[in-house]
Amino acid sequence: MCSANIASPRPYRKAKRALTEAETRQRIVEATVELHETLGPAKTTIKAVAERAGVQRATVYNHFPDLQALFEACNAHYYERHPMPDPASWIGIASPNERFRVAVRELYRWYEETEAMLSAGIRDIDAVPPAAREAFFGYFSRVAGSLMTGRRERGRVRLRTAAAIGHAISFVTWRSLVREQSLTSEEAADLMEAMVGTPAG
Repeated sequence: MCSANIASPRPYRKAKRALTEAETRQRIVEATVELHETLGPAKTTIKAVAERAGVQRATVYNHFPDLQALFEACNAHYYERHPMPDPASWIGIASPNERFRVAVRELYRWYEETEAMLSAGIRDIDAVPPAAREAFFGYFSRVAGSLMTGRRERGRVRLRTAAAIGHAISFVTWRSLVREQSLTSEEAADLMEAMVGTPAG
């Protein structure tokens, strides 16, 4: 009598279950991204996420114990697809004005790409977890610092230049110039470049 060497189906079942769980987690994260863009963080509840993802609330909690964990996963997923401009890409530009010219255009292109998410996030800023808020505003502090490096202005002139740069790189400034004043992003960048390049004495 021959004995067949039959592989156990258990590893296959485990792999399939793991794949299914990963797919479910991805659906939950993508549902959260969609809700953050359309409803905003303040109105994105576990119930709403479960309904959008087509799962039970218990399933959401199995993957994410609370809204903060879900928010962090949403952020990681979103910024992987829409990465923030990297200050390291322009920090090597010696001329401060040229560095600003490059940076503000990269930022404004990113604002065009991420307008819905940023608008909702800023509107609902109090619903954003503190760690995410600090990371977001910390990024813009680093950008502003990189754009002040090498500038020769001193005293009040330097303070005004820093204020002009901070104003220029703000999403709210871009939205005002482009959505309310009907400029193109390129025109808005040109305007901010002129403002930063000629600080009042």
